[in-house]
Amino acid sequence: MHTRRIGDVEVSAIGLGAMPMSIEGRPDEARSLATVHAALDAGVTLIDMADAYHQHADEVGHNEALVAKALASHDRGGDVLVATKGGHLRPGDGSWTLDGSPAHLKAACEASLRRLGVEAIGLYQFHRPDPRVPYEESVGALRELLDEGKIRMAGVSNANPEQIRLADDILGGRLVSVQNQFSPAFRSSEPELRLCDELGIAFLPWSPLGGISRAGALGSAHAPFARIAQARGVSPQRVCLAWMLAKSPVVVPIPGASRPETVRDSAAAADLVLTPGELAELDAG
Repeated sequence: MHTRRIGDVEVSAIGLGAMPMSIEGRPDEARSLATVHAALDAGVTLIDMADAYHQHADEVGHNEALVAKALASHDRGGDVLVATKGGHLRPGDGSWTLDGSPAHLKAACEASLRRLGVEAIGLYQFHRPDPRVPYEESVGALRELLDEGKIRMAGVSNANPEQIRLADDILGGRLVSVQNQFSPAFRSSEPELRLCDELGIAFLPWSPLGGISRAGALGSAHAPFARIAQARGVSPQRVCLAWMLAKSPVVVPIPGASRPETVRDSAAAADLVLTPGELAELDAG
């Protein structure tokens, strides 16, 4: 597995997004554990989760507890950079709400520490801006968590360029990652990707294959990816991740998965090198 960097930590060029293993439509626990283990066997050393990745109101942190169990039961579990997020909530009715208050973020971090069974979280990210709370106050909570040693690195998610610069300033130049939506169908985060490239901050595309319900149809929806995949004898999804990796050395895609076979296919994208002509075709398509 090729590697990239998040802050001062070397991670696999392809990470794993754990959300599909905890929300609606999730598989049984045995398949989820097998999926995480398949990722580890394939060399994946970055797993992204959030306390809000759960289905019912009484199971906050389901995703974190699940991944912690999977890591504890595999001999490579200790090699993983555990990344989680706080600031989003799910009341249990399928909706998503926000709480970016410093008090909530600090309490959420403490709860995540307990579920993950660690003394410090490898990468803790502010999940989504809360319009009711000044952004500098939310990011200020991350700064305090860093200074207290509760988290080793800090990141932000769903942030625009102004917020990225502000967060890095508030954190004293210690912002290590930005996690934004980016896929063939959703390319409006290109400015944030370019800014991260400029600043040397890792850019983690979420839903890089289009999301849980659309990832399987990526080739049908985006013809250039299907054409190149057919010519190369690989899946359109693998082509998509290789395309993202070619955009900048700061890009570390975190495709979601709930089946071992999809994890293995995603991980193989790190070895797929596309030609300049292929990349130009995918950029245009």
